[in-house]
Amino acid sequence: MDFWPEFVANSWGREFVAGGFGGTAGVIAGYPLDTLRIRQQSSVEGTAAQIFRRLVAAEGPFSLYRGMAAPLASVTFQNALAFQTYAILSRAVDGHCSSSNDPPSYRGVALGGFGTGAIQSLVLSPVELVKIRLQLLRSPTGPRDVAQSILRAEGFRGLYRGLTITVLRDAPAHGVYFSTYEYTREWLHPGCRKDGCESFGTMLLAGGLAGVASWICCYPLDVVKTRLQAQSRSCERYGGIVDCFRKSVREEGYHVLWRGLGTAVLRAFIVNGAIFTAYETALRCFFRANDNPATI
Repeated sequence: MDFWPEFVANSWGREFVAGGFGGTAGVIAGYPLDTLRIRQQSSVEGTAAQIFRRLVAAEGPFSLYRGMAAPLASVTFQNALAFQTYAILSRAVDGHCSSSNDPPSYRGVALGGFGTGAIQSLVLSPVELVKIRLQLLRSPTGPRDVAQSILRAEGFRGLYRGLTITVLRDAPAHGVYFSTYEYTREWLHPGCRKDGCESFGTMLLAGGLAGVASWICCYPLDVVKTRLQAQSRSCERYGGIVDCFRKSVREEGYHVLWRGLGTAVLRAFIVNGAIFTAYETALRCFFRANDNPATI
């Protein structure tokens, strides 16, 4: 029991745990919209509203949460790692020590976010692969069964199908993500980057806009990633990133690269508003608890 207060008493521990809280809040808030986005990207099934009505009527409302166990099981560690990595990298760019009270520069924020996205892809790629396969299945099954079937058919390497496109998507997207959040919160509440006294409204709006900006800048890559990860080795339709891009555009037009964007943007605003609000709120609680150890 002594480990918990000792862990959250240092900056790294607080950021790690708060990142886990944020990630969990984000998954729960936006998973149904993510299921609709994946369905829109992978095939021509109609608008988000049409897919929603058809899916709920045929498979029930809980089908919107199919595959959530995979990201939810890993999201605490994944987001904790992301926020912790970002904190370390953004400080390192400016030469800040871990105890510095000065916020990182916007350059440090952008480069720290870029590095965070690249590193996080190593964890995120297999999780998203299993999640996408589950979301596209017509019959209920679990993430463990899907992961085992991939391992049997394609080996360990099969779990990392789509890793390259995930890195290409997430590295710049995270640079935009953290930069937008830090700039927006400071614009809405001057001085809050240093004193951390912004309102919940500022957290929600800045987090939501950060999510929207990051998705818009990488969305075509996300469409290609979904299509590559949806296919198995036994029935490969696309030979790689460039082949998938060319075939998708040739067969369905350039608009296919933006299919499902409305759903993704709505989800991004909700999810990332929840993530940053939960993250910042958890940090405040940990700082207060650390200032008053008797309350832990």
